[in-house]
Amino acid sequence: MVAVLVVVSHVLLSRVTDADANALAHTRAESVAANVTVRGGHVVLIESGNEALDTVSWVYADGNLVDGIVPGSLRDRVEALAGSGRSRTTTAGGYLLYAQPIRLEGHRVMAVVRVDLAPYETSEQRSLAMSLMLGGISILLAGVVAHLVVGRALRVVHDMAALADDWSDHEPGRRFDLGVPRDEFGELGRTLDRLLDRVDNALADERRLTDEIAHELRTPLTVLRGEAQLAQLSGHHLAPETVLTEVDRLNTAITTILGAARTRIDGGSRCDLRAAARQAIAGRSIELAVPADVDVAVAAELVVAVLSPLLENGLRHASSRVWVTSRIQPQGVVIDVLDDGPGFDPAEVDRVFEAGVTGGDRNGLGLAVVRRLAASAGVAVRAIADGHGRVEVTFPMPEAVA
Repeated sequence: MVAVLVVVSHVLLSRVTDADANALAHTRAESVAANVTVRGGHVVLIESGNEALDTVSWVYADGNLVDGIVPGSLRDRVEALAGSGRSRTTTAGGYLLYAQPIRLEGHRVMAVVRVDLAPYETSEQRSLAMSLMLGGISILLAGVVAHLVVGRALRVVHDMAALADDWSDHEPGRRFDLGVPRDEFGELGRTLDRLLDRVDNALADERRLTDEIAHELRTPLTVLRGEAQLAQLSGHHLAPETVLTEVDRLNTAITTILGAARTRIDGGSRCDLRAAARQAIAGRSIELAVPADVDVAVAAELVVAVLSPLLENGLRHASSRVWVTSRIQPQGVVIDVLDDGPGFDPAEVDRVFEAGVTGGDRNGLGLAVVRRLAASAGVAVRAIADGHGRVEVTFPMPEAVA
């Protein structure tokens, strides 16, 4: 930008000096023309004997020089201008030459003047040097100012990042709270606040996951320990059926947690819902009313991981019957896991998926992990209080291929 300004200013100055030189040449020519007259049939100058004027102006009448002394270096150019018979301007040897015809009846008169261009050129060179110098100083000052401003801005950014990092480790609840952003620092503060919120939520989510895993694994371990202590006190052997049942519960919990981890990695899956539901039932006495050829946009392993704990929970609390139905809704394929047990308490229906929460006669075993696993794959799970056990699972449908 500075270079452009320097060039533009130099061009404008050149035009101004050219205009001044031309104006001076015209003024001199007019002055000479005002002093030319005819006496005794000859063209003469009224004022003569001015040697300074003779060196910068010359008068030609009928092709002959009648006034002035033409330097040898300019003679050819001056005589060419005088012979042209019209107004002309040219440059030669560092001078501006200007020819102007003078109207005198019966004579052909031309006045030729010169203007020394050296002062104008010197002025232009000085102006260019000053412009370059000022431009260089401006660039230097702009660089220094930019360095100071950017350095200060980066220090602020560094300090804010350091604070956010420290808060995330020691005070996750602290925020910048700069209000509505008015500049880039306000935007940065809001972004860091959101980042800290996500870190805080991630930590809370991690704690919930730890609680859920602990809940899932503690229950069968507690049963095993209780059975072992009872057998020890009574002097009887621990029943193998009890050990196998609780080990299976442990295995189911671990499989469900691993399935959740894999679901976060895999994407773009689909499966046949009926086949996956059959796999989840795995020979248990559960009625299945799901039509064939219904696909959902999740992996079969995830369907099994979500439905298995729900089916187990239904069998544990049903009076005599557990069944599974399906229906297609605009939001996806809805699976209902139903049983004829006492159902969920309406006052607790929103909390049954929290680890360790008891709903009615139910202990909510596995439901917390089920909801976490489902949410990771975009599957909605909710309990419904309608007098019997009912959990509604909505699986997304695959996108239609054009």
